[in-house]
Amino acid sequence: MTLIKSISGIRGTIGGPPGQGLTPLDTVRFTAAFGVWIKKQSGKSITQRVCIVIGRDARISGEMVKQIVTGTLLGMGIDVVDIGLATTPTVEIAVTCEKADGGIILTASHNPKQWNALKLLNNKGEFLSDTDGKQVLAIAENDDYQFADVDLLGKVNIKDYTQAHIEQILKLEMVDVNAIKSQNFKIAIDCVNSVGGIVLPKLLKALGVKEVIGLFCEPNGCFPHNPEPLPEHLTEISKITKGTHAHAGFVVDPDVDRLAIICEDGSIFGEEYTLVSVADYILSHQKGNTCSNLSSSRALRDVTEKYGGKYFAAAVGEVNVVAAMKQNNVVIGGEGNGGVIYPELHYGRDALVGIALFLTQLAKSGKTCSQLRAVYPEYFISKNKIELTPGIDVDSILVKMKEKYKNEQVNDIDGVKIDFPTEWVHLRKSNTEPIIRIYAEGKSKEAADKLALRIIEEIKAIIK
Repeated sequence: MTLIKSISGIRGTIGGPPGQGLTPLDTVRFTAAFGVWIKKQSGKSITQRVCIVIGRDARISGEMVKQIVTGTLLGMGIDVVDIGLATTPTVEIAVTCEKADGGIILTASHNPKQWNALKLLNNKGEFLSDTDGKQVLAIAENDDYQFADVDLLGKVNIKDYTQAHIEQILKLEMVDVNAIKSQNFKIAIDCVNSVGGIVLPKLLKALGVKEVIGLFCEPNGCFPHNPEPLPEHLTEISKITKGTHAHAGFVVDPDVDRLAIICEDGSIFGEEYTLVSVADYILSHQKGNTCSNLSSSRALRDVTEKYGGKYFAAAVGEVNVVAAMKQNNVVIGGEGNGGVIYPELHYGRDALVGIALFLTQLAKSGKTCSQLRAVYPEYFISKNKIELTPGIDVDSILVKMKEKYKNEQVNDIDGVKIDFPTEWVHLRKSNTEPIIRIYAEGKSKEAADKLALRIIEEIKAIIK
């Protein structure tokens, strides 16, 4: 059983004793803490209604967790807008459309089915800052709650924001439905039996895609493969994309904030290159800067500088990337895990807008998907992790690695990133899992894997 409390939200496995997983008691505790924080932030008087938007992915535990969260908020005198099965970006958009005081997304993103989480949003529909997140955790730690009298209980309003989200995407200047429609695209999709199965077919139809081949589109939460959209998990969609002569394949994670692309020949476009490609399209029409996190490919920097823009690196975590984007006048940004953040729509990773922008680019380029991929600088990332056991001092490990490579270019704003002339490695403790992530990038897969393996062995030697 695992329960992880961080600014990224409250994430844990379902079941077990309280405090060791995301049990009903833990769910009440952290939901109530967030409710207290939201009330304070809203500045509203006791007679003014506070409102929080709730949406969830299709996990098996989702309905159970939603009922507990909803009941807790109602018991605090907070009104709830329940938008049901919805993507993470849809909930973010709904918060601003409703002029709500905050939001809660019930999803553990790419984690397996035994996990769920409370992702917390402020009144801008954005994830909480480090300071705000720590305030919520402090309230939970102190059990500092106050529940409402019977006449002041909250009320539930049920709405659906899927179509509103799609309509906002269609209105974007950089999305060209006519160009997409003219290509008579055939697109394959893998929605891992979650909410993508609801929204992707609707989006693609609205964009003018001629034919959609759906794989795992039933939103029942029974993930047919590991839900993280990494190449080793995408073998079936690759075969279907090639076998049906589709122009491209799209793969999303359970809450649809990450997008992986499959080329027409079944090859992997590469989740790192989702953002690179979309940024190339945006920058070809609009001058500006870009931003991604420290674990993302150098390819984005190369593309940005080609158009005369400046690239900025942020600490890992959507909230950190968003903050850096706002500070540096960034026109397109995100994370190398397939997370596209397009400020013209909203400040959140959004696979749906990523799909719309990519299809527009593909339609206008006159290239096949694989030909478009070949345009970009060739880098290879090796993504690895070391499972943590109680008692391992991660901070001490990172300090020792930083000292070992002090003669290289080292960035320690988030873990330790070591930049070598033609490659880099980034070591950091995950915010969402009990692991150390080791990401390495080189000019070949062999070079990246070799660097990652060397660093892993050095870390293991320190642990011993």
